[in-house]
Amino acid sequence: MDVSKPYSVISSPLDVEALLVLRRTTRPLTGRDVARLANRGSPAGIRKALARLTSHGIIRAEDAGRAILYTLNRDHLAVPALEVLANMRTEFERRLSAEIGSWSLQPDHASLFGSATRADGNTTSDIDLFIVRPAGVEEDDPVWREQLSRLADDTFSWTGNHLAVSEVDLGELRRLRRERPSIVEDLLDTALTLAGRDVQHVLGGRQ
Repeated sequence: MDVSKPYSVISSPLDVEALLVLRRTTRPLTGRDVARLANRGSPAGIRKALARLTSHGIIRAEDAGRAILYTLNRDHLAVPALEVLANMRTEFERRLSAEIGSWSLQPDHASLFGSATRADGNTTSDIDLFIVRPAGVEEDDPVWREQLSRLADDTFSWTGNHLAVSEVDLGELRRLRRERPSIVEDLLDTALTLAGRDVQHVLGGRQ
């Protein structure tokens, strides 16, 4: 670790990719193994990241014949920061569920879907929310609109991404179940339920 700049231990997306792979196991892995299991990066890029991380001590490297075996040094001071990075998605989902759970007007259903759950979005991607307005609540109900507006503001504060809300009432939901537009398949494939009934029950499952 560079004691003058300890924050420089994790300095690139490939550093994070390599560390997340090693975090998931206690078994020593070769550089080729780490590159194969990483979500991004070339083998050469991952090898460079592993070498740099080894120099900072957060990864331990051991010669094994012609190969080098890598393990995460779980005693390193930077590992708690890695845990925070690794758990950001879970924390975001927890915050969304908690915020929606605090609403005075509860949705019949709310779920994340699309790139937010496929994990293929980026800094410019909207975060897609599918929400079913409860019976007896009009679209322009001021309490309902304030809840959604607050959630959009919170989402941007937490992530820097805009919230894109696909909102339907129970009548429109019946139409979706009957007509099966493409959003239904997207929801069935990717939706993560945050509140209310499970998405498979709400949309009637696959037909």
